Amino acid sequence: MQPKIKKGDTVFVQCGKDKGKRSKVIKVFPKKSAAIVEKVSVAKKHQKPTRDFPGGIIDKLMPVSFAKLLVVCPHCDKPSRMAKKDGFRACKKCGEIIDKGK
Repeated sequence: MQPKIKKGDTVFVQCGKDKGKRSKVIKVFPKKSAAIVEKVSVAKKHQKPTRDFPGGIIDKLMPVSFAKLLVVCPHCDKPSRMAKKDGFRACKKCGEIIDKGK
C-alpha cells in the first residue's frame, strides 16, 4: 500500500506531546508507516566525543506514525484525510487535487 504522506508535505500532528503542531515532512519510511517531521518528536541523545565531534547532548528527530499525522490541504489550509481522485491525492474536505502539478 502506498503512503498518503509524501516528503515535503505540510502535516498536522493529531496526538502526542506535539499535538496541534504544523510542520514539514523531511523523510518517509513506508515500510514502518512512519515519517520524520521537522521540530516534532525530538529526543535528546548523549553523544560521545569522536575525532570530528566534541561530544555532548544533541537533539535527534524520531519517526512519527502516519496514524498521528494529517496532511494540510494547500487549497483550504485545513488538515484533512486524503482520497484518490483520477490517480492523484485529493482533499476530502474541499475535493481539490493536491499534487497534480508535481
